[in-house]
Amino acid sequence: MAQEQAAGRGADEEAEAVPARRASDQGRYGRLSRERVLTSALELVDREGLSALSMRRLGAELGVEAMALYRYAASKDALLDGLVEALYLELEERLAAGPGPTAEAPSWRTGLHRIARATYEVCLEHPQAVPLLTTRMLAVPLARRPLAVLKDHERVLALLGEAGLDDARTVAAFQAFTAWLLGYASVELRPMVDNPEESDPAFRLGLHRMPPQELPGLRKAAPALTERGGPEGLAAGLDALLDQFTGTGE
Repeated sequence: MAQEQAAGRGADEEAEAVPARRASDQGRYGRLSRERVLTSALELVDREGLSALSMRRLGAELGVEAMALYRYAASKDALLDGLVEALYLELEERLAAGPGPTAEAPSWRTGLHRIARATYEVCLEHPQAVPLLTTRMLAVPLARRPLAVLKDHERVLALLGEAGLDDARTVAAFQAFTAWLLGYASVELRPMVDNPEESDPAFRLGLHRMPPQELPGLRKAAPALTERGGPEGLAAGLDALLDQFTGTGE
């Protein structure tokens, strides 16, 4: 009898550990899929920011119980990693749809510019999700990152290898490329305007909040810092970086 009770308790505990398997995933738009869950999550973040994302809120968006989502993302962290995956899958789609290499530059350099430009466009399309491109990489070991992310790493390394760099310089160039690309996108998207309703440029930027004696350089540069460098600035910086590694800028 005691064994039967213990077995019953064990079954109950197992059921509680995987409640998603008992929750219906038949949402208001039909049966769920991982793609639909991640697409809806990204749309929610695009509209309301990362702070609005939760399993409960996402379930409400899809018309299902929150528990139904755990078969597609086992935790909140897994859902965030799924958003990173969705961004990189969109990057792959942009690269597949874009033009191929041209004769105007070595194919490896053209390829890196295409990746940088496409990544920049994805970031502009989903600015609220961009912080995940760095924060999740800080939290997730290399081998556990989504396949779409690893394929992007592989793509960049292969192109740098075509430039004739040795292994050590290829790795260094890969790290510099990644840092420049994600750093540039983050700088482009950072908020600068203090009061959008203010017509006076100085008050619009909130310069009155900056002590002039302590921050004269920043106050002077602030109006220019609000201007985006755009894809042209991204390309110019990338060329300067690549020139340093290939020796063409010396």
